[in-house]
Amino acid sequence: QVEPVESGGGLVQAGDSLRLSCAASGGTINDRGMGWFRQAPGKEREFVATLPWSGSTDYADSVKGRFTISRDNAKNSVYLEMSSLKPDDTAVYYCAAGRYYAYPPLRRERDYVYWGQGTQVAVSS
Repeated sequence: QVEPVESGGGLVQAGDSLRLSCAASGGTINDRGMGWFRQAPGKEREFVATLPWSGSTDYADSVKGRFTISRDNAKNSVYLEMSSLKPDDTAVYYCAAGRYYAYPPLRRERDYVYWGQGTQVAVSS
């Protein structure tokens, strides 16, 4: 069983950058697709980015070109580099671990098995 734990959220201004981290314990994420989702106040949780165990990264249109997902298998961690932040990026960000060797696309919540508790990101205008 994998337990993702997010960190790195905070309050920033529009145009700033922020790096979220997701450290997984309890099992390796090396052969799992990893994803980031977010939930804004009053809205449903939505897909942000995914990094399959094999294949290319994939991003929601709203963050493409501004966010970058990456992983460090040695640290059993996944990261989300966010730049040019906008007030619309304000949300709780969740890290999720998928099934072993699952192939993309991995944009649905049901593609993921283990979820973190989330980290709050607030972007002021």
